[in-house]
Amino acid sequence: MINPADFQVVVLMGGLGTRLKDYTKQCPKSLVDVCGRPFFDYQLDLLSAWGFRKFVFLIGYRADMIEEYYGDGRDRGISIKYSYDGEKLLGTGGAVRRAFDLLEDDFLLIYGDSFMDIDYAETLYRYGRDKAAGARALMTVLRNNNRFDKSNVVMEKDGRLALYDKHNPVPEMEHIDYGVCVYEKSLFEAYSPDEAFDIADIQHELSVKGQMTAQIVTKRFYEIGSPASLDEFTQYVKKRFESANPAVFVDRDGVINEIVWNDDIEQLDSPMKVSQFKFLPGAAEALRTIKEKGYRIFIVTNQPGAAKGKTDLATLYDINTYMIENLAKEGVEIDDLFMCPHYPKKLPGTKEEFLIRKCNCRKPEPGLIYRAMRKYNIDLSVSYMIGDSCSDITAGAAVGLSTVFIGDLKCDLCKKLKDVQPTFIAPDLAGAAQLL
Repeated sequence: MINPADFQVVVLMGGLGTRLKDYTKQCPKSLVDVCGRPFFDYQLDLLSAWGFRKFVFLIGYRADMIEEYYGDGRDRGISIKYSYDGEKLLGTGGAVRRAFDLLEDDFLLIYGDSFMDIDYAETLYRYGRDKAAGARALMTVLRNNNRFDKSNVVMEKDGRLALYDKHNPVPEMEHIDYGVCVYEKSLFEAYSPDEAFDIADIQHELSVKGQMTAQIVTKRFYEIGSPASLDEFTQYVKKRFESANPAVFVDRDGVINEIVWNDDIEQLDSPMKVSQFKFLPGAAEALRTIKEKGYRIFIVTNQPGAAKGKTDLATLYDINTYMIENLAKEGVEIDDLFMCPHYPKKLPGTKEEFLIRKCNCRKPEPGLIYRAMRKYNIDLSVSYMIGDSCSDITAGAAVGLSTVFIGDLKCDLCKKLKDVQPTFIAPDLAGAAQLL
């Protein structure tokens, strides 16, 4: 598993911001004020929270202001190096090529005028796994159906990226390039240092060759390319970071979806394949009710199946993506999902040994809830934890949440809970939604 602290992040920040001219006359887009902070601070905080420490900023317009503000990054606990566009505009690909001597063998590439809140651990995991199988780059993609811009990616049903082409759309394109990619440095070696080109040329060629893998993401991106989109992001920041919101933390298996029979162990278990995932009756409607009552919804779930060797981590990610996309079709937006894939001891079937560790995110430890608290402004006094096990109730109580136990609270569970008792008991998620 790739450690974010060891992986370089390259940021394209050289744009002129012509559509934001009233805001960018005096500063570059990345420094445009959003609620009292430069825009890129929000993305940099997000990446730092995921553990990234090494950055290269590709700067052009008002480059001196960016370098003066961020410096070498030392005061933020990170390292920042700079590459300068020069007088000739080189395009996205040319700007990366110009920084060639600063690049490491593999790097994450993002845009300095976009806010992209995704699971970056999944990004690095998928890139590392698929690079070993011949991939040379990874593209994050969002099911778009021409919502935010014209869709430009064809995805196969098995999750493979079949084609990227932003110039020649075809009816099969339902996804769009999200704006976070990972590349081999060697992909840029054939270009001359002052050659202008679009990085989309590399992306298209790799997709045709089958050398571009993908990560499907489910949360929309924000960008500040126009006054309207800047205002949209400003409103998002006010709601997410400045206003304390009530939230409901929901366990997954047995609460949202059915537990399934596992022939290998001859007992009920979490789904280990996408095809095994089935929503419990009324679950989507219950989640919709919770949203309509004004709560954020965070799914917090222990999923040790890969650590135990029952499946792989990629499949666990795929199951979560399937769930969130299908809930979206039902009009239910999940604000975020936090998963613990760890298990404390190695078993005979364990293959992905990096998942074996004692952690603070496996419930009943409250680490998953703390992660949500670091990312969002949550009013704990009016928030809840809903789950069907004593570990859910214990985790929720540890941070001061009111708790709802799903099912019958039998005597053996009472003994496990000891002094921690649920605030409410409900027969199912629909019943819990009515109690809030």
